[in-house]
Amino acid sequence: MKRCRAPHFVLATGTGITVRKFIEIAFSHAGLNWEDHVRFDERYLRPTEVDALIGDPSKANDLLGWKATIHGPELARLMVDADIEALKHAGSAWIDRVSLPSWQVAA
Repeated sequence: MKRCRAPHFVLATGTGITVRKFIEIAFSHAGLNWEDHVRFDERYLRPTEVDALIGDPSKANDLLGWKATIHGPELARLMVDADIEALKHAGSAWIDRVSLPSWQVAA
């Protein structure tokens, strides 16, 4: 019996962003200075960790036509906006509906 094996795809932006840059953008978007709220604790530093992890989405692009529409800076802002919206509804039932202008279907 012959088995077909589905291909694996990496869905990534193909660009990198540091944790520091991500938190700078996120805290700035919330109107906060990250240095007032974040501490670096060397106990959690992983010396064997690679310096940068950047996914290669070229296979998904070539075979599926897929391209990332959200990159690190936009993701940081989206996450802050979602957290702020969730805080507005704390303690009540609500449905989180994420909707970006690029997701809108033309009528």
